[in-house]
Amino acid sequence: MLIKRYQYTLKLAVIMLMTSLVAGCGINKIPTLDEQVKSAWAQVENQYQRRADLIPNLVETVKGFARQEQETLTAVTEARSKATSIQISADDLDDPEKMRAFEQAQSQLTGALSRLMAVSERYPDLKSNQNFLALQSQLEGTENRISVARRDYVTAVEQYNTEIRTFPGRIWHTIMYSDLPLRENFEATTENAEQAPQVQFE
Repeated sequence: MLIKRYQYTLKLAVIMLMTSLVAGCGINKIPTLDEQVKSAWAQVENQYQRRADLIPNLVETVKGFARQEQETLTAVTEARSKATSIQISADDLDDPEKMRAFEQAQSQLTGALSRLMAVSERYPDLKSNQNFLALQSQLEGTENRISVARRDYVTAVEQYNTEIRTFPGRIWHTIMYSDLPLRENFEATTENAEQAPQVQFE
């Protein structure tokens, strides 16, 4: 009876030791980092959607003061439509073509918004309108959030890709997680792309 209890205790200790060794050697690090990439991407999408949601009200407000700027207003509306039509799911994060198309559409929208803000400079009544000022402030805050979300996504992808390409993560990736591919990161799509996109509010 005492021997059986001792054997049971010994087996339990060995199982606990093996479990802690396996858990401590990074076997769970790859899926954890993969989930962080997906979570960071969800924040990127969330902030881009927040920007897209602000645009219709901004366009309507500008239209009330500057109807003759129809070309600029149309460009913003069309750029918004294109940007919101391209959806990237977590499963698409390893597809460079989809990521490039998404990034280009968002870049075009940023450019169209910059032109819209430049137009507003010609209309003092518009610049002093409370609704316009509130939308302008929200848009500026959203651009900052987009920049932070993109940075966090870039960091998450870098950590994940590094883990599955270096030791010991490469071993775990080969043995257990070979279905998890390298993830695509944001690429520069415009001139001066090393700088964060800016929408001027002056």
